[in-house]
Amino acid sequence: MDPNPKNFPILSYVMSRLPSLTTKTASNNFDLEQPPLEDPSSSYVGPLGPQIVGQRPNLDDPNLFASMASAISDVAQARSVLNLIGDRPTHEEVDTARADLADLEARLSRQLEEIVLEPRPADVDIHAWRARQAERELKCREEAEKERRIVKSVIQLDEMHDAYERLLADAEKRLVRIYDGAGDSAADDAGGSAAAAGGSDEMNEEVAEILQEAYGKGMERVDLSGRRLRLLPEAFGRISGLVVLDASSNQLSTIPDSIAGLQNLEELNLSSNLLNSLPDSIGLLQKLKFLNVSGNKLSALPDPICHCRSLVELDVSFNSLTYLPTNIGYELPNLKKLMIQLNKIRSLPSSICELKSLRYLDAHFNELHGLPIAIGRLTNLEVLNLSSNFSDLKELPETFGDLTNLKELDLSNNQIHALPDTFGRLDSLMKLNLDQNPIELPPMEIVNQGVEAVKTFMAKRWIDILLEEERKSNQEMQEQAQNGWLTRSTSWLKNVSGNVIGYLGTVGSPMAPKSPRDSYLDQQL
Repeated sequence: MDPNPKNFPILSYVMSRLPSLTTKTASNNFDLEQPPLEDPSSSYVGPLGPQIVGQRPNLDDPNLFASMASAISDVAQARSVLNLIGDRPTHEEVDTARADLADLEARLSRQLEEIVLEPRPADVDIHAWRARQAERELKCREEAEKERRIVKSVIQLDEMHDAYERLLADAEKRLVRIYDGAGDSAADDAGGSAAAAGGSDEMNEEVAEILQEAYGKGMERVDLSGRRLRLLPEAFGRISGLVVLDASSNQLSTIPDSIAGLQNLEELNLSSNLLNSLPDSIGLLQKLKFLNVSGNKLSALPDPICHCRSLVELDVSFNSLTYLPTNIGYELPNLKKLMIQLNKIRSLPSSICELKSLRYLDAHFNELHGLPIAIGRLTNLEVLNLSSNFSDLKELPETFGDLTNLKELDLSNNQIHALPDTFGRLDSLMKLNLDQNPIELPPMEIVNQGVEAVKTFMAKRWIDILLEEERKSNQEMQEQAQNGWLTRSTSWLKNVSGNVIGYLGTVGSPMAPKSPRDSYLDQQL
């Protein structure tokens, strides 16, 4: 719940010094005296606390600090509330809740329609029938409302966390304004904006010429990179023969919906821009194989991006993503390379385990709390980078050992204490990085010997586990067999004893009929 120093440096610094939060901040996942995440967008490097003070030396001023503390009282209150309510649900859980809510509404509608259309029995008065219908309708609505409250609580919790994220961003801006003072460098900004606007006009003329040439000659490749463009003309969507479009390293904040007209587009590079979102129409690019939107300001990917079924490489790194589309794994059968590093992703959707063609996955510098249980289904995966998820990533699922084609694995800078027991099955593994983890299993002396030593140790451990399980299984079978023999023996003894008792009961009773086994029993006795 605490603000991440990587994204909110001044806010985290101020909150760490608030007396009411001191005890809670002591257990914070982030240490202000430790190096921050290597975020290329951050101007803060080195030890974070001293660096902030070094960049803004007046932060220690009592009056300034008091002003800042009062300005973020709403953040402290919201933080307290969220600490009581709980962690943010995953995007997949929210999607499921929304689907359940829609199903609930549809089911209620059907039930109410059935009540209204149900014919009235001839022996029931119309007023009594209407009263009975009203009672049934009320009961249906009450039951639906109970279910609705449970489902909506998940959605509302996500919305509260989303609002808290916006609150943190606003609070950071307030603190920057308080420190810098209102109106600083306004003239410089205005001058810079005017120059940029002029440059943009010049660039737009050049783009118009390129556009006209591409349309007339049917060009397949257009390079608009590094031209300080602020927008792409809608007319680009009419160059139907375009195969490659590079608009990287510009100042684009939006992409027009007309991009859907590029039906033959196979490669699209929009990296290093100012994009806050992508249009839903991008899902209509059925031939798109390579998509690069790294280095933007994306907080989410549109769900229709999953319809780009020809995608082979997808690079969404260095953005502000907190989740991936829920169905991303079900609809991208050809995806081989997925780069999601340098984001804020907390969990991977379970559908990602269905990316059967995936060979390369880079998820370093995120906030992953773990991996989907079925991660072992990515049997073609060769390179996996999960480094620098820091205090969030603590363990790997047992199915990890099913990644039999994995060649390179980076788990550095996490909080992993033990490798899964199945780790020894990774026969293809050639590179392994476990640096900066509190590893206990295997022992550090084994880790220091390299990847082959780790594989041998874990493989032997896995064999020992299997042998122990087999021994226990055999022992249980023997015990069951012995128990069965004892049961049969007890039954036989009961029968014999019953016959003996029956025989003894006849002794001394001359009128009693003799059993046909009397002579045999006499002999035995």
